[in-house]
Amino acid sequence: MASTCPNCGRRLRWYDVKAECKECGVSIPNFNWEARLEEDAERAEQKSLSFHRTMNMFAYSIWGTKLRIVRIIMSFLPAIGFILPWYKITSDAESIGIDMLGIFTDGKSLIDVFGSFFGNMSLYFTNMGYEGGSGVLSYTMLSVLFMLLCALFIVIAFFMILFTNKHPKSKLMVIFDVLSIACAVVSGIMFSLGVKGAAAETAVNFGDIPLYNISGGVMWGYFVALALLCVACVFNFLVMRAPAKSHEQLEEERLARKAEKEAKEEQKRIEREKAQKEAEEKAKEEQERIVAEAKAKLAARKEKKNKK
Repeated sequence: MASTCPNCGRRLRWYDVKAECKECGVSIPNFNWEARLEEDAERAEQKSLSFHRTMNMFAYSIWGTKLRIVRIIMSFLPAIGFILPWYKITSDAESIGIDMLGIFTDGKSLIDVFGSFFGNMSLYFTNMGYEGGSGVLSYTMLSVLFMLLCALFIVIAFFMILFTNKHPKSKLMVIFDVLSIACAVVSGIMFSLGVKGAAAETAVNFGDIPLYNISGGVMWGYFVALALLCVACVFNFLVMRAPAKSHEQLEEERLARKAEKEAKEEQKRIEREKAQKEAEEKAKEEQERIVAEAKAKLAARKEKKNKK
């Protein structure tokens, strides 16, 4: 119920359950119903227009052009780079491969390192403290941290394609791509510094993973991942610089497609009605022919009977 009468403005109480106002007697539910119906229709039309505009921009931002289709594919491919082996640490005791699943390297995988780290973080920080924050363990953990930041930024860049669909020339994707590339470069530098200084450390414990006589290096997966990140950045940059259609242009195209579809449906309806009419006329002619033949046969029998 309205808080006030729409006709006289009298304040309505919770116990005013009748449809008529006590002050002016007007029917509150039916007051000025035509104008309210028109307002509802206008609001529904505006919501429908807003919905179509949003869907137009969403579809256009993803697959509106060939360049955008390639962009969405190339923005997804860097995720594969994080499955590949980035680094490898070998020793006389254990080996550690910095790849997510451990299928490309022998020994412990990155998942094993995570399990060891979260199982006893204090041990890791204690060992890094012994190194003064500049040993193979410290640099390797920093390298993994920047690797994770790299993955985070590329995921954000991918979803920015979806979230910024109303702004097809947004720079956010390029910014996050550049941040991801920068994190990958820093990660590689950190790991290289750690391996370079490994000769000065005879033994290092990665938590409960012992390493002796350490060596290692950057693997092919790192360069593949970095190349994929650069390609994704390039395509996002190209999309940002390419001409983009406005809301009005997309709406005009949608209405044109709708009109074309309706015209085709109308043409099909006319053809169906024409075919149905022709079939009815043909059936009528056939029926008239059958009746005429029957009458002719009947007349022939009568004439033959009269001759007898």
